[in-house]
Amino acid sequence: MTQLPENSVLGRKVLISAGSNVNETLSDATALVQKCKRLLSERLMCPVTASRIYRTPAFPAGNGPDFANAVFVIETTLSPSDVLDILHQIEDEAGRTRTVRWGQRVLDLDLIAVGDVVEPDLKTWRDWRDLPLEQQMKVAPTDLILPHPRVQDRPFVLVPLRDVWPDWVHPVTGLGIDAMLATCDPAAISDVIPLE
Repeated sequence: MTQLPENSVLGRKVLISAGSNVNETLSDATALVQKCKRLLSERLMCPVTASRIYRTPAFPAGNGPDFANAVFVIETTLSPSDVLDILHQIEDEAGRTRTVRWGQRVLDLDLIAVGDVVEPDLKTWRDWRDLPLEQQMKVAPTDLILPHPRVQDRPFVLVPLRDVWPDWVHPVTGLGIDAMLATCDPAAISDVIPLE
């Protein structure tokens, strides 16, 4: 788990979370997440730094089998929308279908952050961040929201992110990973278990 330097001629650092929970076994999901790292490197034409793979329960509780989760860090000059297009292509090739919000997923790739970019604007980001859980489970944004509006609430992203970029600071709140984890449910943090 080599950490990337803060700045590089390659462009901005991009954070991507990966998860899978629709496979015969958790080892199949793990293999798919590992394959995803290779595909990202090929498609984005850059090195990919990967966290360990973690076992995490589906959210909301009881919403399917456990996930294999990881976080990838890349550096690229591509636009956020171009990166997102590539993530969607990889998901589609893996057989991802979007029928149930937060349902079981063959492969889920989320664009978490691109440098310190806030898209489309701060007000929209805050609106999505503050959306009640009941609404989050029913509606998805039609536009790209950066940073991901719920990264601060998700130990299954924050714990692996700490592996590869422990000094990452949220571009809107200014909070580091440990400060964000301090606001999360301790039980949810302890449920994020490394597989390696």
